[in-house]
Amino acid sequence: MTEKKDVNSMDTHNAEARSHVGTRSDGDVRIVVMAGEFDIDNVADLRIALDPTAPGVTRFVLDVAAVTFVDSAALGIMLQPARDRPVVLAGTVPRRLARLLEITGADLVFATAPDVAEGTVMAVPPRRG
Repeated sequence: MTEKKDVNSMDTHNAEARSHVGTRSDGDVRIVVMAGEFDIDNVADLRIALDPTAPGVTRFVLDVAAVTFVDSAALGIMLQPARDRPVVLAGTVPRRLARLLEITGADLVFATAPDVAEGTVMAVPPRRG
């Protein structure tokens, strides 16, 4: 697949530079790169990136390899698009995040992939019928 820059792509750091969110698109897949700590005080950019009503987006791939912390507020935002479309966690899921996913049962919601390229292929839209 040819990777295309989303006209609505963003690459932002929060004010305290504790977190980073970047987005790009590959067809109808929105790829969200997350890095750093995500908590209730700095999830605004993540909420925008994972907007389940974004036009033309049918699937999400979250690159979580560089995530160091996620609280319940951030996890809730990560789960929102999974209600009606595939969401894949790409890269090595950090131990703390893996534990949070396991404790909350969210590990059953997300598929995982070794990297973004594989995650993009895995993020197959649900069959209609």
